[in-house]
Amino acid sequence: MKLNRNFKNLKENYLFAEVSKRVDAYKAEFPNSDIISLGIGDVTIPLSQKAVEACKDSAIAMSTKSGFKGYGPYDGYDFLKNAIVDYYKKRGVKIEADEVFVTDGAKNGIGNFLDLFDAGNTVMIPDPVYPAYVDANVLAGHKVVYVDATKENKFLAMPPKRGKADIIYICSPNNPTGAAYTKDQLKEWVDFALDKQAVILYDAAYEAYINGKTAARSIFEVTGARDCAVEFCSFSKMAGFTGVRCGWTVIPMSSPLNRMWLHRQAIKFNGTSYVVQRMAESMLKEGFDDSLKMVEAYKKNAKIITDKFDALGIEYTGGEHAPYIWFNCGIDSWQFFDYMLKKARIVCTPGSGFGRNGNGWIRLTSFNSKERTEEAVSRFVPFWKEFVEVRNKLFTVVN
Repeated sequence: MKLNRNFKNLKENYLFAEVSKRVDAYKAEFPNSDIISLGIGDVTIPLSQKAVEACKDSAIAMSTKSGFKGYGPYDGYDFLKNAIVDYYKKRGVKIEADEVFVTDGAKNGIGNFLDLFDAGNTVMIPDPVYPAYVDANVLAGHKVVYVDATKENKFLAMPPKRGKADIIYICSPNNPTGAAYTKDQLKEWVDFALDKQAVILYDAAYEAYINGKTAARSIFEVTGARDCAVEFCSFSKMAGFTGVRCGWTVIPMSSPLNRMWLHRQAIKFNGTSYVVQRMAESMLKEGFDDSLKMVEAYKKNAKIITDKFDALGIEYTGGEHAPYIWFNCGIDSWQFFDYMLKKARIVCTPGSGFGRNGNGWIRLTSFNSKERTEEAVSRFVPFWKEFVEVRNKLFTVVN
């Protein structure tokens, strides 16, 4: 038996597992402490009643002879695929139903998509970025190269002047930095990918949070993207489906990856649950206003945080187009994590867990309740003022 030798190339501790480990250790030492989590990006608002009604109705239908469904289509039911097509159409983006593949979430879709590529590709990934991209490619045996996202480019990595790439990852709005690309910036990436004959894997899981016309919500808004890009989306953060699991992938029909992905799904995937797909459909139709309200609630939480950061003069990105606020703490990220947990009982996510360029930075999320977000901010203000006073005395400043 030969095991996957690439496992030895993974980091020992996955970022969010390490966060949980440290929080659990603190709770064990201080069991009565009131900890507020602005760390791991899970949602807190309950499911829309429209989604629950769709769940009930479809489950009851499954108990009848006429409404029963067995195995569904590998690429998803037409009712949801067409609803997704209409969702894009309302934003001025034309896609076809045969280009839509329903999945059990964007994370699974992006990770499983690597099945379509031979080992040994050169994969270009921004730094910092969601660590699952890197780990999935390490396991697949690809060569990972990084392109820098820093405060100098407002944490929006742009194509390098030189360098090879076969696969390019772009996340916009970005996790962890909350930064979002404009159409002009994405056009540079599209032109770069076409020149390198590379494919862009575009993670748009947070597109519903984008404000106005200053940032792109889909890479297919960009001329040429249909010749080089695949887009992954999710109901997790727009409809609270983190525990329900449903997403979709858009692959242009002109791409050989379209038929390859259908073939792969037929081999390894029996389709997303009929009941879940009916729930997802409801959030694009009769429950769409509930989706908008959910997103707006999290965006208001983000503004509670960023308004206070503005008042304190803290350097940050995000918040406007994303449920993430990425701020400069100026010291080792894990040291800040431990210090804020101890002094303010607030959980954050250390930026260094997202890449080398993340050290000295911290990610906060707006996914808690309004009340808990306000409480966290009320704790943060005196904590930060004290931290600034002692930072140079107790810690080594990194940027």
